[in-house]
Amino acid sequence: MAQWDALVDAALARLEARSLLRATRPIALAPQPAAPETFAGPGPWDRAAVEIRLDSHTLLQWLAEGGETVEQEEKLDGNLILFSGNDYMGLSSHPAVREAAVKAAQEYGMGPRGSALICGYTTYHKLVEESLAELKKKEDCLLCPTGFSANMAVMTALGSISSLLAVGRKPAEDERIAIFSDALNHASIIDGIRLLERQQEASVFVYKHCDMFHLDFLLSSCPMEKKVVVTDSLFSMDGDFAPFPELVELRRKYGFLLVIDDAHGTLVCGENGGGVAELFECENDIDISVGTLSKAAGCQGGFIACSTRWKSLIQSRGRSFIFSTALPVPVVASVHAALYVSRKERWRRLVVWRHVQYFATLTKVDITSPIISIVVGSEEAALRAGRHLLRSGFHVTPIRPPTVPPNSCRLRITLSASHSTDDIKRLVDALTPWLPDKYAEQSYATVSKL
Repeated sequence: MAQWDALVDAALARLEARSLLRATRPIALAPQPAAPETFAGPGPWDRAAVEIRLDSHTLLQWLAEGGETVEQEEKLDGNLILFSGNDYMGLSSHPAVREAAVKAAQEYGMGPRGSALICGYTTYHKLVEESLAELKKKEDCLLCPTGFSANMAVMTALGSISSLLAVGRKPAEDERIAIFSDALNHASIIDGIRLLERQQEASVFVYKHCDMFHLDFLLSSCPMEKKVVVTDSLFSMDGDFAPFPELVELRRKYGFLLVIDDAHGTLVCGENGGGVAELFECENDIDISVGTLSKAAGCQGGFIACSTRWKSLIQSRGRSFIFSTALPVPVVASVHAALYVSRKERWRRLVVWRHVQYFATLTKVDITSPIISIVVGSEEAALRAGRHLLRSGFHVTPIRPPTVPPNSCRLRITLSASHSTDDIKRLVDALTPWLPDKYAEQSYATVSKL
């Protein structure tokens, strides 16, 4: 991607000339303790990731959603199995993750409280960045407070290239970045794109969800030189994968920058947990990989895996990174432990995908990931289904607009390594009234979120 390397280098040169290049200066903390203990199979701690309890007041409030009359004397014990979280690997309750957080808190409290560029960045943060860069097969990595802030930082840094190279004026239309975005991309990508549009730094083209013919048409029709395609890798509401083989082919054809949000694929997909790009064997074709540490890692935070030049630009122009307080040291220590456990306890990934297959076998639903979307239609139908599952002992939150388009309300179910096959069997029994005869017969509007 020589064109983009040259653009980023030119933008960095402008920043350096104005003394606006920024870099982190890690505060030295004592080395983390020896590698934590890992296990050959599930332990009792795993159930803590999926067994939850709601108090009676919260239960009655939930049951009353949608205007249903609820008898105050209705007896529900509040013990539920969680099927709506994103802790796919069950790492949030792992002993190593808990112990890492506790030890760091005992030694450092929350650590230096400030933005990463001021005082919040430590050698613990640096260690996690190095681990994530290795996992994603990238030269470098930037740790962010959340996945949302990571996507916002990437988008604002992209737009800054137009402004920096225009020098003292708004970029002309042909000098802007052309961003091609999947219609169902995450809200953090969409908000970043909207910001660039308002600042007149980018022109945006939305292609139909996973429709490579439409994307090809838009790319071929666009005369702008600086093209970027951004997509979720595994879509959070539908559970489907972006068509990576076709995206890679189009990238080679048009030379665009390919940015992915691998929030739901990191640690879950690929032999080593490298994510959806590893699964599709196209890691070298991804220019920037954004991810989160609050899903399969079971912790908190976001990251941007990229080249060192891109990292320099993002940490100098990505406002959501620059002006946010860095992650607390205990959280970063827990992330480091979670990444280590993920490498050693590879059986967790196998369990997740066995659960996917088991659910598909029981329901005859054609699913491709641990995210299962059962579309039920109206809000009323979704709320009714959610209440039924609640009474059956399951926490499954109905998904409604604006998260999804009208009349495509759904039950979003997620599978975790902490679930048992009995959990899944009982869930499927409770779901029976809402399971379609043929998943392919489901139809609903695919409406852009932009």
